[in-house]
This record gives sequence, structure tokens and C-alpha cells, in this order.
Amino acid sequence: MTLRPGARAALSGAGIAAVTGLLLYGFLAAESEKAVALVLGGGVIAVAGGLRSGMLPRLVRAAGPRALLIALGVVAVALVAVFHDDPFLLLLMARALLILVACLGLHVQLADAGVPNFAGAAFFGVGGYTAAVLARGALPHPLVLLASGAVAAGVGSLLLLPLLRTRGHYAALITIAFGLLFRTFLEVNDTLGGPQGLKLGGLRIFGWSFNDDRRLLGLDFSGYAFYCLAAIALALVAVLLVRGVERSWLGVALDAVRLDETAAACFGISIGRWKIAAFTLGNAIIGVAGGLSAMMVGFIAPNNFTFQESLVLVSILLLGGLGNLTGLAVAALIVVWLPEKLQPIQEYRYLLFSVLVVLVLVLRPAGLIRRNARRPFGSVAT
Repeated sequence: MTLRPGARAALSGAGIAAVTGLLLYGFLAAESEKAVALVLGGGVIAVAGGLRSGMLPRLVRAAGPRALLIALGVVAVALVAVFHDDPFLLLLMARALLILVACLGLHVQLADAGVPNFAGAAFFGVGGYTAAVLARGALPHPLVLLASGAVAAGVGSLLLLPLLRTRGHYAALITIAFGLLFRTFLEVNDTLGGPQGLKLGGLRIFGWSFNDDRRLLGLDFSGYAFYCLAAIALALVAVLLVRGVERSWLGVALDAVRLDETAAACFGISIGRWKIAAFTLGNAIIGVAGGLSAMMVGFIAPNNFTFQESLVLVSILLLGGLGNLTGLAVAALIVVWLPEKLQPIQEYRYLLFSVLVVLVLVLRPAGLIRRNARRPFGSVAT
């Protein structure tokens, strides 16, 4: 019996989502290092077997991006329901999702347009501090989050002129300098709390406080469950936005700028215009993620936005594979969850990230998942 394309996509997406959900549940529920290692080993074997047999690529192609995204969204919501009263795991899930959103902003800049940004944590902090200041007023919190992205994009415009006049490692040095200056500015600015930082209230939408624990459908939900749902919604919107850009002629122009600026200019593509668009959009996405993260944690300080944190964001991009959103999501989960679940390596996480990046650059320069070639008419596969 031949299935219709829609039914085939739904079944393929459901199959991938079921396996993914079981692996994620096992990893989050594991309480010992041995259990975590077993789940990781099982995941590696399952993925390697699926790739070797060709089943996994066939399922991904049959499902299609839309069905796969919906299925993974359902898995994320199901995990929130399963761990509804575990604040630590819910916070871990929300943190990974917000880091993923921030990395999507870097993805637009570096992977799509080739604009380096080693100050991702600084723009994350700009969004967080904007939320901390504006949340004290009467402005509705959804508008506060949008303002966090707008302010991050506006602050990023200060770097546009030097970025447009430089390339490669010189442009990277400009963003590094900005990140260091941003942290110094926060530490000496008493209005923004100085080194001690600022406290801020939680997210509130239509009178619903996300900080309050609630009982729904006979279950006790931690407040972090609602932040998880907000982070899932934000991640889905960010993925759709980034994919929409990549699938459009905007993505074609960004690809041309990244691959060969001289050739792109010869075909009439404005190099400066598209670099500005990518850098601005990327910083706006990072800023919104930073604003929601600050509201979730309830505290913000300069030490949260160091150069090391910016390197972690870049390492996620490199580990997952530049230009591949699926690899980016996998790398974000590995980098955020693994040190938390394996406490003995918690203090050595930066060393671990450095070793992983070096190994990936040596053994798999394209990242964990290779970037797919652009298809005709501006569409891309992820």
C-alpha cells in the first residue's frame, strides 16, 4: 500500500521524534555518570547505525523540514509535561533552548553572511540588561522582549562601520574588543548595578506570572515549565525566521556575499547592505533570547557575559556544522547539558569545549553534520 506524501511525512517525522524523545528523556532522567554514558553511547550507536544503513537520511527526507519541526516541537512540549515538577531539569531545558536561539542569531551572521561575531555573549547581555531596565516600568513584557532585540540590534550598529572596513580576523578582533569593553562598561556603571548586577522580576503576560508554581490538569507545574514553553515558542519562531531567510532570495544574496564578495559585487549585490542586514538581524535574535533568559533567572551581572561565554556560542556553531540547523541544535544540547549531567567535568567545561572544537576541526572540518548544498530556486535543506 502506497502512502500519500502527507501521511508518509507525518509517519517519518513521528518516528524520528519518538527516537529523539526517548534519547532525550533517558539523558535527562539519568542520575549517575554511568547512566549518562550509557544513554550517550546508545545515542551514538543509534545515529551511526541509522546513517550507515541509510535509514536515517531516508526518514529525514521523507519527513521534510516542516513535519520534522512540528514533531520535535511536540517532543519538547512532552518533555516539559513529563518533568513538570523538576525545576532543575526544566531550567536546563529552557537554558539549552535559549542558547540555541542565540546561536541561531550567530548562524545568520557567520554561517549565512560570513560576518564574524565573537561578542555573542555581549549582545545576549545587552538584551538582558534592556529587559532588566524596561521590566520595571509599565511596558508589557512581550514588548520588553522585542525591545531587548531592538536595543541589541541598535548597539550592534556601532560596530557596522569598522566591520564593513575590515575582513577576516581583523573583523573578529573588533567584536572581541567590543565584548571586553561591554563588560568593563557594566562593571563601572553603578546605574546598571556595577559588578553586583541587577535583580529583575519574572515574565508576566496578560497577568500570568511565569514565576509562580501552578496546579493544572491535576499536576503541579513548576514555574520553569512555563519558561520552557516560552523558550520552545521562541525557538520555533527563530527557526522559522532563519529558514525563511535562507529559503528566500535574501539567503541567495547572503550566500553570495559569504562565498565570494568580489564576484557578488560584480553581479550588482551590495556587500555592505547584506552584511548590515545579517549583523542586525542576528543581534536582534540574540537580544530577545538574552531578555527572556534574564527574566527567567531573575538576576543579571557582568560576569555572565564574558569572552569565554562568547567562545562557547561560537564553539556550538563550529561543532554542529556551519550552515546546518540540525547540527546546531545537537551541538547546543551537548554543550549545555553534558557538563551539568557529568558533574566531575563541570570545572573543566572550557577545556572540554576546546578539545571538542579542535577534534572537530581536525577530523570533521564541516562539523558534526555537513552543510547541505543549496537547492534550485533558493531553497535549502537542513
